[in-house]
Amino acid sequence: MAKTIEEIMNLIKENNVQMIDFKIVDINGQYRHVTIPAEQFSEETLIDGIGFDASNYGYAVVEKSDMVFIPDLETANIDPFCAIPTLSLTGNAMVIDYPNNRPLDQYPRNIVLAAEQYMKDTGIADTMLILPEFEFHLFDNVGWSVQPNKISMHIDASQAYWNSDTEGLGCIVPHQKAYHVSKPFDTSYECRSEMCLEMQKAGIPIKYHHPEVGAAGQFEIEPMLGQMSKMADATMMIKYIIHNVALKYGKTATFMPKPVYGEAGNGMHVHMLLLKDGEPVFSDDNGYSHLSQTAHYFMGGLLKHISSLCALTNPSTNSFKRLVPGFEAPVTVGYATSNRSAVIRIPAYAKTPALRRFEIRNPDATCNPYLCYAAILMAGLDGVINKIDPHENGWGPYDMNLYSLSDEEKAKLSSLPTSLDQALDALEKDHDYLTAGGVFPEHLIKNFIANKRKECLQMAAIPHPAEFERYFNL
Repeated sequence: MAKTIEEIMNLIKENNVQMIDFKIVDINGQYRHVTIPAEQFSEETLIDGIGFDASNYGYAVVEKSDMVFIPDLETANIDPFCAIPTLSLTGNAMVIDYPNNRPLDQYPRNIVLAAEQYMKDTGIADTMLILPEFEFHLFDNVGWSVQPNKISMHIDASQAYWNSDTEGLGCIVPHQKAYHVSKPFDTSYECRSEMCLEMQKAGIPIKYHHPEVGAAGQFEIEPMLGQMSKMADATMMIKYIIHNVALKYGKTATFMPKPVYGEAGNGMHVHMLLLKDGEPVFSDDNGYSHLSQTAHYFMGGLLKHISSLCALTNPSTNSFKRLVPGFEAPVTVGYATSNRSAVIRIPAYAKTPALRRFEIRNPDATCNPYLCYAAILMAGLDGVINKIDPHENGWGPYDMNLYSLSDEEKAKLSSLPTSLDQALDALEKDHDYLTAGGVFPEHLIKNFIANKRKECLQMAAIPHPAEFERYFNL
């Protein structure tokens, strides 16, 4: 990736770039953008930035909304989805000030950078490596309507089991039986392969891709482990590439946690480990599952704060339709090795000291990745600082199928929130670990909660088609 203005100028010249596109992230974790002609881009752009109205991004009030966006040269890449040669950059938002502008404390990218600095300041570690797993659906057709007289949705995927009597070619995948199916049943292989190739061109190394359990077009792409802040940028780019390549193939992609009733949902499990001076912090040959005491404290922090974390890692009402028993989605507060029913799973295949890690399984890709990853790090660091041992607190290890326990046994265990409202309640009561070191501004948390409360009220007020089925004739 380019690091100097000279390298950027060479990139522009070599690729006949005509437009420079600045991708800015809003509070919900979506790209917005503003574009300038290439001849207007100069070293001054890196100082003066590009002005934008932050109130439309969810970060500022109307009367104090003028901000500037400063591009980060290391994020430069040629956008493969623009017919006109276009150079794409993301970066950081700044508050206009004198003599120098200052970072906007609510901007998600600034928060993830602040979390990394806080980690270094604690002396616990200097690098956090993460690996998010991207589960998504590819549909051939989708539509919805939310009108006073019509509330509906429809989806279709050619290989879905409900098309067994209409498709005529027999390339149908049985319900919940799509995991790793091969051609001809894997009808999206070329599409996903192109997604991965474009990710690698953008500087994102890819581990693999494959069909997931859901028969109605569910798939997964995994990148390699990467530094947290860079992986937050990569997460935005991965989603951007998946959406755009899908459209190229006449399909539409969604990361909705639960788009198909009765099928597995889409998570974004986040694997993590810490390094200090290049050495693994989480490894210990003598610890449970070969993890160090620091790793256990880190897990303890995640488990202690998991309910409030859910507000940032699972920030949609649809998120909690995924977090239900029976679909390998976590519902229980606990940890274990190789156990997909626990919210923290330690993968047994990560044997070498440099790769020993665990994953948190509740997050999904409706989150703002910068806020999600930063919150995960802050919760874990709180666990290390305060020596929160997960075993001593009764959170495991649970080396059994938590879904198959009796109702009496389940009642003894703590559970994840069952709604976004519950998660927001938890965040209101428990967020001091986020504001430590000034990483998450208090006003951002209040603003986030207020916006999500409105969202919950709006969604709760809309009649659901299933309510007609249950109540219409009473």
